[in-house]
Amino acid sequence: MDSDFSKQIFELQEKVKYLETGTENKISMIVFSGELDKLLASFVLATGAASMDMNVVMFFTFWGTPALRNKKKKVSGKDFFSKMFGLMLPKGTGKLKLSKLNMAGMGTIMMKSLMKKKKVASVEEMLELSGNLGIQIYICEMSMKLMGLQRDEMMDYPHLKYCGVATFLAEAQNSKIQLFI
Repeated sequence: MDSDFSKQIFELQEKVKYLETGTENKISMIVFSGELDKLLASFVLATGAASMDMNVVMFFTFWGTPALRNKKKKVSGKDFFSKMFGLMLPKGTGKLKLSKLNMAGMGTIMMKSLMKKKKVASVEEMLELSGNLGIQIYICEMSMKLMGLQRDEMMDYPHLKYCGVATFLAEAQNSKIQLFI
């Protein structure tokens, strides 16, 4: 019995040692949604974490990806489906809708008005702040390919990287906090 207890203590010590040394002071989040409120929440969490000296990695995939399109950039050479996705998906942060109570766009207008009145930073302002804080944004290449998006139409951002899921998972595996939004 004494050796079983010693073995359990040793195993617990090893787990504690791993927890102390196996994680980084980092937050990694998957940004799956491209809706205004969810994107805003993602950037509030990201900038808050960066302000607390945490490294931040945001992986934009599927419906989060179009929010990173630059509304001023135009690209050519797209196939039919890519053109259709291009027309249907929002182009940049200015065209995002609310996930709830959108009410044909009235909810979004009301939310943006309230944010301005209450001095809450817009997604555009949060994006700029994120760049200044060194937040890494990874864009999922598979999502871009599926939606017919090209690198040339994405926003200019100082810490932008295009990658696959394996690259993001390698970044996230030792993060102290991992989120899916």
